[in-house]
Amino acid sequence: MTGNFSIHYEYPVYDAVVPDAVTKGTVEEQPIVIVGAGPVGLAAAHDLAQHGIPSVVLDDDNTVSTGSRAICWAKRTLEIFDRLGVAAPMMDKGITWQKGRVFARDKEIYEFDLLPEPDHQFPAFINLQQYYVEQALVDAAIEDELIELRWQNKVVGVETRDDGALVTVETPDGAYRVDARYVIACDGARSPVRKMLGLDFVGRVFEDRFLIADVHMKADFPTERWFWFLPPFHQGPSTLLHKQADDIWRIDFQLGPDVDPDEEAKPENVIPRLKAMLGEDKEFDLDWVSVYRFQARRLEKFIHGPVIFAGDSAHQVSPFGARGGNSGIQDTDNLIWKLAYVLNGKAPASLIDTYDDERVFAAIENLKITSRTTDFMSAKGAVQTAFRDAALTLAERHPFARRFVNAGRLSTPTWLAESPLNTPDEDAFAAGIPPGAVVQDAPIRTASGEGWLLNHVGGRFVVIHAAEGQAPPVPDGIEIITIGGDIEDSSGRVAERYDMQPGTTYLVRPDEHVAARWRSFDPRKIAAARSRALAES
Repeated sequence: MTGNFSIHYEYPVYDAVVPDAVTKGTVEEQPIVIVGAGPVGLAAAHDLAQHGIPSVVLDDDNTVSTGSRAICWAKRTLEIFDRLGVAAPMMDKGITWQKGRVFARDKEIYEFDLLPEPDHQFPAFINLQQYYVEQALVDAAIEDELIELRWQNKVVGVETRDDGALVTVETPDGAYRVDARYVIACDGARSPVRKMLGLDFVGRVFEDRFLIADVHMKADFPTERWFWFLPPFHQGPSTLLHKQADDIWRIDFQLGPDVDPDEEAKPENVIPRLKAMLGEDKEFDLDWVSVYRFQARRLEKFIHGPVIFAGDSAHQVSPFGARGGNSGIQDTDNLIWKLAYVLNGKAPASLIDTYDDERVFAAIENLKITSRTTDFMSAKGAVQTAFRDAALTLAERHPFARRFVNAGRLSTPTWLAESPLNTPDEDAFAAGIPPGAVVQDAPIRTASGEGWLLNHVGGRFVVIHAAEGQAPPVPDGIEIITIGGDIEDSSGRVAERYDMQPGTTYLVRPDEHVAARWRSFDPRKIAAARSRALAES
């Protein structure tokens, strides 16, 4: 990827950190070392802190990400950020959206709504440049005594053993070593840690190149996702338009496979493309430009002894569909509670192994979805082209055909249907939330006023129970919230979304995935399901 700095954002500059181990020549001991202070690494640090576990975050730079990079943050990611206490500044700054339009040539063929149902705390998406997301995470981390940020600390060596890893770090004033029980590698698509361990991706690299142009302008386009197939203003197969904060508009142009990325990123070549789209008289200036290729690749395993990979260091997907940054945040949401339970002596070490089971499964799903998007957008040969053109033609008049049009299946949380931590249903549910799926939010009322259901789960095991009177006792280590007791289903959405009847009981994991559900309350079954969700049985 080639790129230039954003010019409408004032980058913070953080002081280099030189720990005492540099001058003393000693080896530090830390429970967790996180490599990379991007959104994934910082989310991991905040999650660990909520479990009372300190971490050291090492980053070889002295600022946040250069350029807007990831911009679409999904509802599920916002819910995770809210649990971590960092969502508010992102919501204040971000551009909320849920609708999109699909065009073929010069004609709109249909529109869609990603969250047509009301009564959700968070929108389907916000658009917010990655540097703002990182800055919010950094600002909160600076105030948290359990998170130590070390800027200009470059990891240059990782030696693994059965009970930990020895990390060698360079600073502006010299090198030092850290003996860590676990290393979480969140160091991006080019991951130096991955290379140090001699690991490589499996998967595909697509031929076509794409141009990102972040454009600063005043425009009256609605805050929607607009996607063109075969746009009349561009010779390539597709173009995408999105609004970001600060009157920045993300425009993606699909180019051919044989272009020179350095030449295409030059302003004298980008500006004519933009004028063809926006009009010769439209006033704008370039904020950031980048050229990239789609990749659909992953590590075969994310856990390599004491070194665990998350985010782009573990998997790379097409940005169309917003599955990169969002899936990375969901990686840490899955991993950190497991690490915390093991480090705090509440679960066997085998629980950590299930991160591979669940998040490799999620990566495979995301790679399949984004690869299909790329194949549709970059139709090659007579058969693929005929299918794409037929789907676009039919979709204008026939709703059934719209599911065949693939402009990027937008990020949704993965249903971990085959997880070994699930307790399968033994009771009949017509709807609701099955084991392995993420719980859904809903408006509720408590003695302290109006609120949201998800504010009462997450971070620990919780039972959601439809009361048949006084709340029953639950096994140790589990909390209970009663619908119809301490929580009132003020809108009826809890009953609707959970297929609630009197006695219905859900066991929810710390990462807000359903572990089990029943039509009646049984403490022995709850205890057994929790034991299974902790990989104890």
